[in-house]
Formats: sequence, C-alpha cells, structure tokens
Amino acid sequence: MREYKLVVLGSGGVGKSALTVQFVQSMFVDRYDPTIEDSYRKQVEVDGLQCMLEILDTAGTEQFTAMRDLYMKNGQGFILVFSIIASATFDELTEIHGQLLRTKDTRTVPIVLVGNKCDMANERKVSQERAKAQADKWNTPFYETSARTRINVDEVFHDLVRMINLQNPAKHDKSKKNSVKCVLL
Repeated sequence: MREYKLVVLGSGGVGKSALTVQFVQSMFVDRYDPTIEDSYRKQVEVDGLQCMLEILDTAGTEQFTAMRDLYMKNGQGFILVFSIIASATFDELTEIHGQLLRTKDTRTVPIVLVGNKCDMANERKVSQERAKAQADKWNTPFYETSARTRINVDEVFHDLVRMINLQNPAKHDKSKKNSVKCVLL
C-alpha cells in the first residue's frame, strides 16, 4: 500500500483542524483550539487503490511559521486553506504558496486550494471568482468546503492523492520486473 504525506497549511482559525478531523474521524470540532502540530493517519481507497494518508495539521499562528520549512520539505501534497469569511486569510496564502515553491525548489507541487466555511456564505468576504482566479494562476484545483456540514471534504483529500499519483506514479515491484522466465522446450 502506498503512503502519502499530506500537509494542511493556512492561517489560524480557518478550519484546518476541523477539516482534517472531519475527514479522518467524520466529526465536527466546534471549539477553536490553536494547533501546534497534529498528525493523523487514515487508510482510504482512491480510484480503486488502497492508500495510507499521513496528514499533518499545522499551526496557523505566526509564532510557528519557522516550522513550515520542515513541513514543506517532507510533504508530498499540500492543502492550502483559507476562510471565505476572512479575506486576510486568503491573502496570506500567497506568501505560503511562494515559500512552498521555494522550499520544494520546483514549479509543480501537488496543491489544492480550499475555501472553508462555505456554510457561512452569507458572511462571505472572498468571492468564488477571486479564489478560482488564484487557483487558475497557480494551476491547481479549487474547492469550497464546509467542515461543519462535510461539503467537499473527502473530495479535497482524494483529489490531492490523484495529483500526487500523476506527478509521481507508483513504482512497480522490482522483483517482478527483474524476474527471469524459464520456458521448457
């Protein structure tokens, strides 16, 4: 079974933990408790393949940004989360995205842009058009999610696994490739 290292990044209070816990445990965490770092494991099936996801839920507060380099170096795929009801959280992702590309030293990193809290659309500060334009600029998918009502939660994580698979196809078992077939004549 292939393992995937996924990292959830974004400002404090955008719902990174709520999104991750909803995906892993199918429950909504209503209270805000700032995260330093939490790690989760979940086995899922994506496109008929069994996958073990190791998900790192990171700190969004300023005091822990130095830890980001390490998360970024070790991660294979990244979920960049903002809150649709707080435009500053959307703006801050530009810096995180730039840091991610510099740390990975590549222009193609599996990333999904996520606008969380779509169940609160009546308080929206970031339009879908603005977020979609940013996703197009970064050449990455965009989803609006709700950790509260579980809208698009599974889709975000599954799509990121698909992107990793496209960029880094699984290597076939070498023992099969190098085996010698004997034929009796």
